[in-house]
Amino acid sequence: MNRCLRGHVSGKVQGVSFRAFVRAEAQRAGVAGWARNLADGRVEVLLRGEPAALRQIAQALHRGPPLARVTEVVLNDEPDTDVTGFTII
Repeated sequence: MNRCLRGHVSGKVQGVSFRAFVRAEAQRAGVAGWARNLADGRVEVLLRGEPAALRQIAQALHRGPPLARVTEVVLNDEPDTDVTGFTII
């Protein structure tokens, strides 16, 4: 059964290919959703997939790509949505 999570990643997460990293990890895990930069320097994500795949993506968000420095990841349950694929906004 799919779940949907929405949240924010803080730290040095813009200008380091973080959104592309999230898309690659999501595609590898079979997770749909999107990632976008926010004006305050964070990245916002929406993730939809099986619970095990979402746990895998959550771990990846804490790690980030090599140039990122993640300081905080906050993910909250969202009502399920029919989003498909993964988009960088």
